[in-house]
Amino acid sequence: MFVSAAWIVPAAFGALNRVAQSKLNGWDPVTLSDLIWSGGDWFLYAFLTPAVFAVSARWPITRTNLWRRVWLHVAISLLFCVAWATTGKLLQLMLGIVFEPAKIHAALAAQGDVRVKIMVDWIAWIFTTLPFGVAVYLCIVGVEHATRYFIEVSEREVQVARLSGQLADARFSALQAQLNPHFLFNTLNTIAVRARDGDGAGTAQMVEQLSDVLRQTLDRNRVNEVPLSDELDLVRQYLAIEQARFSDRLRSVFDVGRGVMNAAVPSFAVQHLVENAIRHGIAKRSGAGRLEITARHVGDILEIIVRDDGAGLQTSTPAPGHGIDNTRARLAALYGTRASLVVLNGADVGTVATLRVPFHDVSMESDVAER
Repeated sequence: MFVSAAWIVPAAFGALNRVAQSKLNGWDPVTLSDLIWSGGDWFLYAFLTPAVFAVSARWPITRTNLWRRVWLHVAISLLFCVAWATTGKLLQLMLGIVFEPAKIHAALAAQGDVRVKIMVDWIAWIFTTLPFGVAVYLCIVGVEHATRYFIEVSEREVQVARLSGQLADARFSALQAQLNPHFLFNTLNTIAVRARDGDGAGTAQMVEQLSDVLRQTLDRNRVNEVPLSDELDLVRQYLAIEQARFSDRLRSVFDVGRGVMNAAVPSFAVQHLVENAIRHGIAKRSGAGRLEITARHVGDILEIIVRDDGAGLQTSTPAPGHGIDNTRARLAALYGTRASLVVLNGADVGTVATLRVPFHDVSMESDVAER
């Protein structure tokens, strides 16, 4: 770990300081034991640093529990000071045994009870290292938080870029569907027929509906989620055009539960499901077709079902349409495993597409943001 390796610098300066102090103060010549102790005491914290990182990651300091976590880390810092002082004294004792065994034996013998001497020295060293040890611990916690924050920001930027690309793809897919040569030709042909029949009101209405669909599609710039009400407005405009084309062959039913109109849904998600239901299901029927859109708040999930009585799925193509693949990718990026999109054949006829996303009310979020 980079932070652990960074302790090489203070260890080197510690050894250099020992040499300089010896020269300046006229002390005895510096021994190998002195150099190892001066630098090795810093290296002990290099071994403790991964544990500090683990503790900091396990109990991060956040705004919701700021003071509780601050005091928790202050308490843990005292324990790490004890660990640092204990390992430091053990290192000092081992260096004395290896390099100056006679001196250590004489010093201990002169103090009477060896165990008392060791205990007193250990406690004194704990209090000596306490202020600096706490400061070092808190600095390492700060480095861990800064490192984690940097990584999270980088990952968030990557996710935002991915979502922006997927949203652009979704907008292009939706616009492409609206400008599909067959769709556009049939829509313009219907407008021309109504104009020739002298149906000025119907002609103007279809032109306005086509304009509204294209405008809503283009206006959703870099918006990953929209209220369900906005998504259903787009769907209704799209269906109005398709119903004018199909005449009596297409009947749509909306069954929207209470309290879900302000729930957030991925942009174009429902529109793509409706588009696929018409293009791959109802359009292939010779008779009249029914399209049903339901939305319910189930627990902490918003469930949207698009059901048609069209031709159903072919076994080799369980989920037709580029929009379906794009929607699944966006669901994974936005919600992870908490969202799903399942497209299956109906019990008798047609296709059932079930979209589930975490429920959250965008109007409530807007109220909180304004406050």
